[in-house]
Amino acid sequence: MSVEWLSPAWGAPATVRAGCTLRTGGASAAPFASLNLGAGVGDEPAAVAENRRRLRAALTLPAEPLWLQQVHGREVLAANAEFSRGLADAAATHLADAAVTHRVGRVLAITVADCMPVLFASEDGAVIGAAHAGWRGLAAGVLEATVEAMGVAPGGLHAWLGPAIGPEHFEVGDEVRAQFLAGDERAAEGFSANARGRWQCDLTLLARQRLGRLGVERISGAQRCTYADAVHCYSYRRDGRTGRMAALIWRSGGEP
Repeated sequence: MSVEWLSPAWGAPATVRAGCTLRTGGASAAPFASLNLGAGVGDEPAAVAENRRRLRAALTLPAEPLWLQQVHGREVLAANAEFSRGLADAAATHLADAAVTHRVGRVLAITVADCMPVLFASEDGAVIGAAHAGWRGLAAGVLEATVEAMGVAPGGLHAWLGPAIGPEHFEVGDEVRAQFLAGDERAAEGFSANARGRWQCDLTLLARQRLGRLGVERISGAQRCTYADAVHCYSYRRDGRTGRMAALIWRSGGEP
């Protein structure tokens, strides 16, 4: 089976390229089968390297993606001209949960297995961004930090919300709900009480709320639950030991 991915339908300019991989078409064995793109999850390094090679070939990437060491925070890496070409080495990792760049040919990447990847592009395509938005990152303000780092008026941005765990399968406790409500009482709309005295959390709604408060109006999404779609998606909450998909964005044309 070949590498499969989702292509955002989001109105960004043609010079901005983006995609989100699914779990098929790779070289990894169970429980990482098959296109695991995450290092450090227990998969064989040779399989991860082969999967990343297949990814680059399938999406015709201009360079190896910039792989981040994600820690569920709000740190944004500015991946611009001051970085050396060694930045994009496959073995390199950078401690951050988001990245932005103006550079042509620099591929930003977010790895996920229930958390939501959010991709950004300015209306003119001059600046792009990518953020890792699980509940901790959302509550910490990773989307706000990414938009600020892009340096573009929020009304001039496109945002695409990738596959994530859906509210039917994402149960959380009072402490999670409290963190969101502390920032905005309207976040209560993103939580529904269940029969166990806990809450079903809607990451997509919470992300849309936060982007809307910033003034981002052009928001689209994949509308795919990672937990429910075991054939195509990795899900940490469903499987525990599992692989990672990747959402990628880059500017095409010219030299980096």
